[in-house]
Amino acid sequence: MGGPLLTEEPYASTGVVPVYDSDAHIAEPPSVWQEYTDPKFRELVMQCRPVGQLDSIFVEDEGLGMSCAPACIPDAYGTEVTWDDIVPGSYDPAERLKVMDAEGLDAALMFPSLHLLSGDISDPDVAAANARGYNRWMADFVSENPDRLYGVGVAPLQSTDHAVAEIAACAEAGLTGFTFRPERYGGLELYSEEMDRVWSAAEDHDMTVAIHGSFGSNMTSFAKTRYSNQFYVHMVCHPFEQMASVMELVASGILDDHPRLRVGFFESGLGWLPYWLDRLDEHKESMGHLVPRLKREPTEIFSEQCFVTMEAGEGEAFAQMADMGLAHTVVWGSDYPHYDCTYPGALAELDATFDRIGRNDLRSEVIYTNARRFMGLK
Repeated sequence: MGGPLLTEEPYASTGVVPVYDSDAHIAEPPSVWQEYTDPKFRELVMQCRPVGQLDSIFVEDEGLGMSCAPACIPDAYGTEVTWDDIVPGSYDPAERLKVMDAEGLDAALMFPSLHLLSGDISDPDVAAANARGYNRWMADFVSENPDRLYGVGVAPLQSTDHAVAEIAACAEAGLTGFTFRPERYGGLELYSEEMDRVWSAAEDHDMTVAIHGSFGSNMTSFAKTRYSNQFYVHMVCHPFEQMASVMELVASGILDDHPRLRVGFFESGLGWLPYWLDRLDEHKESMGHLVPRLKREPTEIFSEQCFVTMEAGEGEAFAQMADMGLAHTVVWGSDYPHYDCTYPGALAELDATFDRIGRNDLRSEVIYTNARRFMGLK
């Protein structure tokens, strides 16, 4: 384990900077759908079921013909593992704390895995029950050690009424924030009048918003409308969807209308962001009359309210962000236990990157200060 959690600035007291993993994951145990979900919906919510020698994701009692397990176990993609093989550190909080101790992590913000695909549910009532069951389980998971484990709930955007209610429930349960996918739920636009209630709920309950995608979803997307090969899908799905989300949130005036919002764009890396913000700034200058609610420079707006995750090896991209004065918007996540995470040694890889680019002066911002600000911790 790293140093003790500090309540002052990182260099106060012992000078040891605590390490926050801002994009960690769990892998949902069967108890989520078998025990934590309301009985009426237990066969309909997201779950993994055995199919022959392997298993499949089921949504609304229909198999997708795809297993989630290979993506949720370190180095397992392309192998014939099943949901029975998920590692204990992904669903048992006591075991997760042992993993964090071994990796030198003081705190972690937990995202779902299977439930990242919740946008595939079509029935709003099923989506609400799916979110509620997961969020109940997550609240129990982080209660094992609330000083080190932080949870992100699922917002069922299939209905903004349900989403607003679930945001309130997440806040009452002690979760840190909520997440949804960057794709459009039934065509719902982030800047629509209907979504304004969701943004207001986030502000009212001081809940962090984390937009987090994945591959494997059947939602209408840039990737799925063009490709079926998972190589192409995975290449495209994270950055393209997040680029659209950044554009919509910044250019539409949402962040100016909701100045207390904290929004993160997660697991897409950050190499695309300097280019994208520069392009947004240029478009405001030449075509700003088409987005009259965009009053300030897009980069300025992003700087004040937005966050992005960096991958451990993205040194040059991080240096570019720092040169733009945006180092304070960057957080880091291990992505454990997903197949492409660095395990063991994620923090060591990040530290090697800071050494390589000569920016150890900004290490504490990324692993501590920015993370706590994103999470709304005082």
